Amino acid sequence: MKRLAFSRLILCVLCGASISLLIPALAFAGWVAQTSGTTKVLMDVCFPGNVQTGYIVGCDFYSGNGPVILKTTNGGANWLPQTPPDTMAGLWGVDFPVDAVTGYTVGGLHGASYILKTTNGGATWVSQNPRGGNKPLRRVQFPVDAQTGYAVGGYDPSAPSGSIILKTTDGGANWVSQSSGDTLPLWGVNFPVDANTGYVVGGTIDTTLGGKTGFILKTTNGGANWVTQLSGVTKMFSDVSFPVDPMTGFAAIGEGTRDSGIAGFMKTTNGGANWTWIRDSLDIASICFPVDANTGYAVGGMGPSSARIHIMKTTNGGASWPRQPPGTTVFLAGVNFPVDARTGWVVGDSGTILKTTDGGIGVEEENKGFEGSRVQGFKITPNPFTYFATLPGHEAERFSLYDVSGRQVGTYQGDRIGEGLGPGVYFLKGMGNAGAAPVRIVKVR
Repeated sequence: MKRLAFSRLILCVLCGASISLLIPALAFAGWVAQTSGTTKVLMDVCFPGNVQTGYIVGCDFYSGNGPVILKTTNGGANWLPQTPPDTMAGLWGVDFPVDAVTGYTVGGLHGASYILKTTNGGATWVSQNPRGGNKPLRRVQFPVDAQTGYAVGGYDPSAPSGSIILKTTDGGANWVSQSSGDTLPLWGVNFPVDANTGYVVGGTIDTTLGGKTGFILKTTNGGANWVTQLSGVTKMFSDVSFPVDPMTGFAAIGEGTRDSGIAGFMKTTNGGANWTWIRDSLDIASICFPVDANTGYAVGGMGPSSARIHIMKTTNGGASWPRQPPGTTVFLAGVNFPVDARTGWVVGDSGTILKTTDGGIGVEEENKGFEGSRVQGFKITPNPFTYFATLPGHEAERFSLYDVSGRQVGTYQGDRIGEGLGPGVYFLKGMGNAGAAPVRIVKVR
């Protein structure tokens, strides 16, 4: 065990048996909520190269209107609103490519693209007028500097078909439309090392457009040509990330594919020549690999149950994605780790902002010495825990939980054990198995 200080000795008694155990004090907090000052949906977050100054954008998701821009200069201790020039068009994506001074945010209204630029850290935002910008934009990226960038989008509830790719080479003074070769909306863009080789992903769940279908496109000449790598599949791709180079990358599967049982991630290690499944999951909205292709984060899910909300982390290149307790029941839309894999932010519905300084793990993953407890042959993980514990493979089954006096404190499904309880020592038993010995679990904080 690392970075844990044993500070409390708890003597607990259950059914006449004395059990002495050391409980580690909470060394890390996992994901901690910050105050946004808004109840609108926060769609994207960007900290340009440091963990102090950052920006968040959002909108009234259900109408697509009512833009939100927030800024912090103290790591999120305070988030202050900024004033966009248009009070109607919603904002979905934000990028500060070089520093915290010059940045772009994109969005739109029905039948129109919306691009804002600041050159003074958001004190003022100036609207840019893209040629061919007749669809709302969802994501923006300037790969290497503040001059050459791309914005993608296309979904408009009033006219749901049609994709849009815009490119600028002069800092947004001119935005020129490119042809994607597809008629469905685009949701993610990533140029990993330069402004020439990049990927976009898209698709739709709209039944009027043929139901769930998605695609991945690639360019090697700055968007002059976009080549289809994957298409016609029953997936709607929501985001794409090539962390280090144009060879190894990940594509996330977005909203609406959960009922088909094939949501999750795809991965390539040869520049998209081949894409393979690496994980099934519920809906994913955004992914982030901060440093390399091994450690990454994914957020998303569909409320209102927190069991359907994701913060997931991989440390083995996507082979596995353990869930981290989100501490919320709302949809999560964006994730950003600006300098390393430890300090990052997640944003979402109802003005939600979450921050971690320990890679999101808190005690759950640091305290390896207590993990792996079992009840009637079922593995309990994590143990100890800060929010809830789970029994993988038995999420829908119910279990009884008792305090140290032997009093039953509740029954829980296997995916949310101990949620809502105060810190302490508890004992877990499978319901309908009275003769089985209880197993100790520990909730901290």
